Amino acid sequence: MTLLVLVVLLIDQATKFYIKTNFEYNSEVLIWGQEWARLHFVENEGMAFGMTLDWEYGKLALSLFRILMVAGLIFWIRTLIAEKMPAGFIMSVGLITAGALGNIIDSAIYGMIFSASPYHGGLAEVVPWGTGYASFLHGKVVDMFYFPMYTWEFPDGDTFTFFSPIFNVADAAITTGVLSILIFQRHFFRDSAESKPAETPVPAELIATDDSPAAESDSAENQEPDQDTDKS
Repeated sequence: MTLLVLVVLLIDQATKFYIKTNFEYNSEVLIWGQEWARLHFVENEGMAFGMTLDWEYGKLALSLFRILMVAGLIFWIRTLIAEKMPAGFIMSVGLITAGALGNIIDSAIYGMIFSASPYHGGLAEVVPWGTGYASFLHGKVVDMFYFPMYTWEFPDGDTFTFFSPIFNVADAAITTGVLSILIFQRHFFRDSAESKPAETPVPAELIATDDSPAAESDSAENQEPDQDTDKS
């Protein structure tokens, strides 16, 4: 489980570091030449898939919530392992934990180690600790995966693009973990029930019945002795 979390974190942070230092803000490249698969660099101050909290202290509250959530998830994983829950279920929770950790790292330290990514051209740079664009827990989350698979055009001129959110590896890990639990939960817990050892039945010959010697013995012991009759 620890290895899974570390691998997801490594991939997540490696892609974010590369995009942050090699892409100008809002620049993009096609993945394998496909129009529907792109690397598109944006940053967000809020939740997954670019959602935000429109509140003065929203960023700080969200960062603190993520930290508390990860602490709870780590404790829960330890409990699941101790109780020998299904491996698939534990791995799903591990993916959620790794994704949350990945975005926490962005919020916690990216503002302290990177310069800002200019909106009108220019690359961000790694700077001495604490001299970046924001303070602790106020960094922005780096997003880069964009899959605009199809765009519909309506008669009134409006358009709708299927799967327009821009996300990162951490977001993908969280989504995969949640969907795995929702889709396979019956399979996970069915396997868990089947893996538990069945109760050993008591042999019939050891069960005392009314006609068994044990029952007769108990009956004899429980009977009160007859009182002596008076002799004339």
